[in-house]
Amino acid sequence: MIFSHGRGPEISDRLNLKYPVLVGHGNFWLRNGFAVVAPVRPGYGESEGMDHEDAGSNWRRGRCTGEPDFLYLANVAGEAVLATLDWVRAQPWPNKEKILLVGVSVGGLTSAGVAAKGPPGVIGYINFSGGAGGSPRESPGKSCKPENLTKVFAEFGKTTRVPSLWLYAENDLYWGPDAPKEWHNAFSAGGSKTKFVMTQAVPGTDDGHRLLAVGSSLWSPHVNAFVKELGF
Repeated sequence: MIFSHGRGPEISDRLNLKYPVLVGHGNFWLRNGFAVVAPVRPGYGESEGMDHEDAGSNWRRGRCTGEPDFLYLANVAGEAVLATLDWVRAQPWPNKEKILLVGVSVGGLTSAGVAAKGPPGVIGYINFSGGAGGSPRESPGKSCKPENLTKVFAEFGKTTRVPSLWLYAENDLYWGPDAPKEWHNAFSAGGSKTKFVMTQAVPGTDDGHRLLAVGSSLWSPHVNAFVKELGF
């Protein structure tokens, strides 16, 4: 399983990234017999290189200005995943024919973008709360130009040939409940096998964007069923 981390809203969040995958989530996969690889993308934590993932989602007084390029973001972030895939395929220990992509937030968008390119060995992906352009502080529940991301997911849907599972919570402060449904509808028009799950509000938090971190009881049954269908 190759995991793609999200993108914190502040520069300090990105520079202070220490764990690209939550320890508890990594253990979930290890307990189920997966090897876990979680790269840190350039511009995050102690990685080398500059952060080139700015899609142009600029917020000012609750309004998003500019015209964000989410396809650019997905492609740039995806370069790290494609490089990681090359590295994994060169190792002696993995099953190179059964690779699962998993990502959260921008990492979910990244996983969808990589899967759409059809890299060898990838047999499916899981998108946890995937998207881009959200700002809970400036615009809770509504992201920047979500229609731009609808177009990107529609393009991904045209070339994706592996199954996918999309998981969101109805109280997600980054996107809200409506935009993810539109994104998935656009993607699913491409014809690949895909399932969309909108869970109830994540208990114990006002932000369902933390579904992966604190909502395991909501997502784990769907994930278990999905990986079983993939033959793991």
